[in-house]
Amino acid sequence: YDSAWLKCYEPAAFTCALLNSQPMGFYAPAQLVRDARAHGVEVRPVDTCASGWDSTLERRADGEPALRLGLRVVKSLSQSGADRLVAARAERPFASVQDLATRAALDRGDLEALASAGALASLSGNRHLAFWQVAATERPVPLGFATARGADLGEGRPLITAPSEAECIAADYASLGLTLGRHPLALLRARLAAAGLSPASEVARAANGASVRTAGIVLMRQRPSTASGVTFVTLEDESGQVNVIVWERVGSAQRRALIESRLLEVHGELQQQDGVTHLIARRLIDRSSLLGELLTRSRDFH
Repeated sequence: YDSAWLKCYEPAAFTCALLNSQPMGFYAPAQLVRDARAHGVEVRPVDTCASGWDSTLERRADGEPALRLGLRVVKSLSQSGADRLVAARAERPFASVQDLATRAALDRGDLEALASAGALASLSGNRHLAFWQVAATERPVPLGFATARGADLGEGRPLITAPSEAECIAADYASLGLTLGRHPLALLRARLAAAGLSPASEVARAANGASVRTAGIVLMRQRPSTASGVTFVTLEDESGQVNVIVWERVGSAQRRALIESRLLEVHGELQQQDGVTHLIARRLIDRSSLLGELLTRSRDFH
């Protein structure tokens, strides 16, 4: 009851607590963040100028809480480095990436982890500029170059273009395991629709017993010991999630697609019972090649 009350009336605090308790439970951070945003919670990105180690609540202008992602969600960032960063920032705000690196005594690995996560945006701008400025902290800056954000870098400035939306999404998943941008499949929707694949929102409206073809990012695979070889798969796209049941016979015959896919196409029959909808799989197809760099690791068999 307590958890249900918190989720209903204090969704920002509820999600914040779950994120700070990771790794745990059935739901991945990406699912928690997506659900919170769907229920009206403003989720703010990891920021070296604002984030602590844990995710925190910040007050919006209208008085409602916003959820600030913590440094703990940045993959490959050491907690000791994050602690030094927070301590140095408490003394005075960071003026630049160089200032952060020096005062927090961050090594190259921690700096690159922050750059990859987009956590240096307040100091450097986009990720490409962040990586360039991280590299500049370890060598003298050539004559005619500058490190300050937005400064005139002089004649001979290297062409540093902003990353594409797809690159940002790929970097988000690689470095954070989630994105606050568009879902990867939003970028592929036209191609998926042309192949006759329905989004999750349409699957949810299909009639009981309908034949369905859909595809989604594999968020999770579970094979409980009490399920007699049945595998439960959760797929996600930009419109929602689809719960898939793969019977042992189907899974054994199409094991590679079941186990290895990051983007999985499923053909099956929709089953609705007591308000719960499942897709009973008949055919599984690995469509991971469509993702290119937009691959995200699933949480398997937890």
